[in-house]
Amino acid sequence: MPGAFCPPALAERSATLPAASGQALAVLAALLEARTGQQIVSHRSTRVDTVLLPLMRERHFDTLDQLVSAMLDGRDASLAGRVVDALVNGETSFFRDPHVFDHVLAIVAEVERTGRRPRIWSAGCSSGQEPLSIAMLFAERHQASGMAVPEIVATDVSEAALARARSGCFTQFEVQRGLPIRQMVHWFEGRPGNEWAVRPELLRHVSFRQMNLVSDPAPGGPFDLVLCRNVMLYLAPEPKRRAFQTISDAMRPSAGLILGAGETVIGQTDLFQLAPVGRGVYEKCVADDPLRRA
Repeated sequence: MPGAFCPPALAERSATLPAASGQALAVLAALLEARTGQQIVSHRSTRVDTVLLPLMRERHFDTLDQLVSAMLDGRDASLAGRVVDALVNGETSFFRDPHVFDHVLAIVAEVERTGRRPRIWSAGCSSGQEPLSIAMLFAERHQASGMAVPEIVATDVSEAALARARSGCFTQFEVQRGLPIRQMVHWFEGRPGNEWAVRPELLRHVSFRQMNLVSDPAPGGPFDLVLCRNVMLYLAPEPKRRAFQTISDAMRPSAGLILGAGETVIGQTDLFQLAPVGRGVYEKCVADDPLRRA
């Protein structure tokens, strides 16, 4: 949704926004939920000042109230999008939670026994470390055994995060998080300015696409495995319901879903059930197959 954002309840007082950080936070929360379905929950609100500080400095704003006032006056159509990008850029790293990738290997192996090339969707991929870790995992397997690399699709609501992911460029700190020196040297090339770039032969295994998980259609399908970690945690109940439905509709019957460590489907949706693979892994209920529902 390009252009300036002005929540209906706040539109009439946008020109005289009170100089109170609580009011500014309320506007930012409304913006984030309208654009992405995500909420600024209590433990996340303490990060708002920090993540928006670079943008405030760039635009010469001293307070969040000044930033919000400029966003609401509509003169800078790109500002609201920049704010959302800053707020949704999530914490990520290469091979974050190593046991997750053991689950990925197990699920892919099951699919490959059917003779099909597995399809994997990394939903909420941020700057791309998760899908690139998956690509690394199977590219190394390909080099050792000749087995095909699964098809990997990665999506995020933030175009800024996707631009970074598509570029494949990371700081030395980012590539050192989760990567041993062997993999770092094998899959990355050093660049001037303490930057490292993913080798093209690895980057080509991932297709990056912009997508709002709450309101946009899924990026193709059907998928055999979906990773959607630490996204549902921030969604309000109704957006979360829609996101689960979108994911389910894009999956094969009994396909796997991996959520974040603090997330669950229990009490949230009946579209998935616990999978035998391991903790934090779920599978699509066969009864929710769209073809069966039709």
